[in-house]
Amino acid sequence: MRELAEDLLGWLGEGRAFAVASVIGVGGSAPRQPGAALAVNDEGEAVGSVSGGCVEGAVYELCREAIQTGEPVRHTFGYSDDDAFAVGLTCGGTIEVLVWPVPSASPAAPVLTAALEAVRRGEPVAIVRALDAVGPAGGSDQAEKIGPIGDTGRAEGIGPDGRTGGRPRPGAGLLAVFEDRVLGDLPGLTRDSVAGVVAPEARAMLDTGLTGLRTLGCGGQEVAVFAETYAPPPRLLVFGAIDFAAALTRAGRFLGHHVTVCDARPVFATPRRFPEAHEVVVDWPHRYLARTRVDSRTVVCVLTHDAKFDVPLLEVALRLPVAYVGAMGSRRTHADRMARLRAAGLSEAELSRLRSPIGLDLGARTPEETALSIAAEFVALRRGGSGLPLTQTAGPIHPASRALPAGLPRLGVPGEAA
Repeated sequence: MRELAEDLLGWLGEGRAFAVASVIGVGGSAPRQPGAALAVNDEGEAVGSVSGGCVEGAVYELCREAIQTGEPVRHTFGYSDDDAFAVGLTCGGTIEVLVWPVPSASPAAPVLTAALEAVRRGEPVAIVRALDAVGPAGGSDQAEKIGPIGDTGRAEGIGPDGRTGGRPRPGAGLLAVFEDRVLGDLPGLTRDSVAGVVAPEARAMLDTGLTGLRTLGCGGQEVAVFAETYAPPPRLLVFGAIDFAAALTRAGRFLGHHVTVCDARPVFATPRRFPEAHEVVVDWPHRYLARTRVDSRTVVCVLTHDAKFDVPLLEVALRLPVAYVGAMGSRRTHADRMARLRAAGLSEAELSRLRSPIGLDLGARTPEETALSIAAEFVALRRGGSGLPLTQTAGPIHPASRALPAGLPRLGVPGEAA
């Protein structure tokens, strides 16, 4: 919903009723990932997208209906071989959509407003909705799931009071989970369950950039929730103000990273030389890295290939909880660098995190080709890709999750479900 924040805040401020359709699950070659959203207001204005055009018309109608009834709806769309003109995904995948109405006097409006304002300011927040509740945790045979994922072409209504047969129904309740507070409530859950189970899980997903479904054990029952996380863009820290850095800066910005170039030499580290960087810092690389903000999504690329810069910088980088640390240089340079780092006291476990020589083997020669090989490596690490040509692999092109080589950290994968 990040791209919808301004429109939704405008509608909330005007007191309009609207409905938001969010992708909560995908299968196969679905065009959009969980978190993609389409919103429709009470005048029929639509913003956003859930499928790149495949099922927008049908989802639009579901939103219009939800505005009228006030009832949330879950609906699964898939490809139909029998009728090429049926509503479905021609790419062969499936998407599950949650349509969430927000009446003009919705009690959830203040919570949603606070969450969207945080999104607009670039502050981290998770928006959590309860989808269903089942019986006793532990897989009891008596447990009956409420509100299952519907079959293709089937929509399932949800009672506006959020309850049926004494149990919470899907779609009732809304939480906004910030770093330091929680707003809102979820049906059937105590404050202790929210504070002790749901909020910590949402914060963990927020820290790694995950959006998706989770089933949580809360007070003797299992509750399925959908958490949409909104965090600042992942950081790409490029050390070394050289031509390869300029090309990598462009690639990183294109991929949605917040890009910083850092070099100790003021004559080279200038905004004019790196117009695509969000910031250019003149400082000793190791000193800057030690004091700047990093997280589990941060990418560190060391392009200086000069021992007096590299070694102190890598001593810091390899001990930080970042996603990727790569260093440029020949194999001879790499061997010398490893010896210096061992002499500086780094352990073999810490050294195993270093991606050097940096990048995938693309046969790159130019700065642009080299930037592509570096970006391909950290994208493959983030998504769990093998780096092989797809013609040499089998199975789904976009699996929900992949195993990574032992010892390598996994970056947050938006849309990965539990």
